Amino acid sequence: MNETADSSCEGYYKVKDDIQLLKELKVNHYLLSISWPRIMPTGIKSMVGISLTSAWGEPVDLTSQKDIEAAERYVQFYLGWFANPIYSGDYPEVMKNYVDKKSVQQGLGTSRLPTFSVQEKSYIKGTSDFLGLSHFTTRYIIQKNYSALKGPSYHTDRDLAELVDPKWPDPGSKWLYSVPWGFRRLLNFIKTQYGNPLIYVTENGVSEKLQCTQLCDEWRIEYLKGYINEMLKAINDGVNVKGYTVWSLLDKFEWNKGYSERFGLYHVDFKKGNKPRYPKASVHYYKMIISANGFPNPREVKSWHQKAIETCSITNQLLAADPLTTHMEMVTEIVVPTVFTLCILISAILLMFLLRKRN
Repeated sequence: MNETADSSCEGYYKVKDDIQLLKELKVNHYLLSISWPRIMPTGIKSMVGISLTSAWGEPVDLTSQKDIEAAERYVQFYLGWFANPIYSGDYPEVMKNYVDKKSVQQGLGTSRLPTFSVQEKSYIKGTSDFLGLSHFTTRYIIQKNYSALKGPSYHTDRDLAELVDPKWPDPGSKWLYSVPWGFRRLLNFIKTQYGNPLIYVTENGVSEKLQCTQLCDEWRIEYLKGYINEMLKAINDGVNVKGYTVWSLLDKFEWNKGYSERFGLYHVDFKKGNKPRYPKASVHYYKMIISANGFPNPREVKSWHQKAIETCSITNQLLAADPLTTHMEMVTEIVVPTVFTLCILISAILLMFLLRKRN
């Protein structure tokens, strides 16, 4: 959870319930964010790493050197901006060259990209014991020149344009397309670029359409199957992936999209005070992947899919009947107190009338 859980999905107050969900899901790890300096101000002797987010950039034309270089810039500006200093001691050369060039064209005396001193390079290089990687999607990249007169901008500094294939599935967020093969290529890029560091995939998942209450999330099953399979291929390529965490266990508050984008394996009813959780089909499917530690054979994997849909169909029926419970809650929480208050007011008015009549 990267948000304040007690104000969104009630994670602070439902921690025991959510731990039980994790146990049923059979996961052996869970990613959360807390303020470690408050708990351990002197630190601990353990591994320290950084978690970065990156998409993959694929050249539109594999025979075009300009497109190939543009796709390289896309990843270097995205991932290399922060990863390169940690693993190599400095910003990517292509990033320095392009920002320097744009800065000169804009009439600046120095580059907008800070310069590391020798001491700073020595200090930062090698400071991460592992790389946490958040990955969700891929883009096609082409070369596109931008005038420096447009002003300083991360996007115009790169001199490239991002495209998508209209055939790519886009089940949820407008920016998120399901392109599993890009995951394997990004992991192999990290292996080659940074000396095959230890990698923990900290976030990987897909959202769903606005206000969707469909628990039979077949698109999420397909997404997880594709991306996890490509990650396993990367491991066979020799990439040092140590762990994988799906994003996310629960529906929650997603940045500027609020509650309208749902990434959770469990559906959360935010309209209710106790924020009940309902398992989606992907819960059963992901549980089977964990139990098998991968994909054993096509026939068995197909049976997982069928069982997951059967399970969510039952839960959907329960959720469909839930409005009755909501109405009962409304009667209990709103109607009953209102009627009680009206009775008191009517009684008070009658009492005043009787007293006045007696006088």
